[in-house]
Amino acid sequence: MSTKENAAISQLLALLEARYALRVLWALRDGHAQTFRLLQDSVGGITPNTLNTRIKELREAGLVGHGSDGYSLTLSGQDLLKRLSDLQAFAGKWQLGQQKKAAATATAVPAAAAPTAPAAPVSAPAPPVSAPSADPLASPASAPAPSGDGTSHG
Repeated sequence: MSTKENAAISQLLALLEARYALRVLWALRDGHAQTFRLLQDSVGGITPNTLNTRIKELREAGLVGHGSDGYSLTLSGQDLLKRLSDLQAFAGKWQLGQQKKAAATATAVPAAAAPTAPAAPVSAPAPPVSAPSADPLASPASAPAPSGDGTSHG
């Protein structure tokens, strides 16, 4: 791959790696324009500030446009998502594989390792005990005893 091709891919990946960028594009994949509020709901969990930033970046990149009906993919954005369309099929297969892997791991735990009786309640830890000082001069045993009048004689 040429340096020019690497630079183009790096630039596109940097754009798509931005938080929620792919989700914004994915939310617009059906071809229907969405208002800002509807797009925010479609993406889910995105703050208005972050959505504004992503829309601005995706518009500058020529992937998202804005019309009277709201935001939609440009022809370039549609082309990108067409090229990423196998992602949904892959994601379904991948998720199934992850579930099978998790189930296999759960059944691989030997039954003998499972507790047979409920565990005793855990009590609160004992208060920390202060360690004796390494300096013998600082030990309470070598400190002068206080006199009855509150002054120290020494």
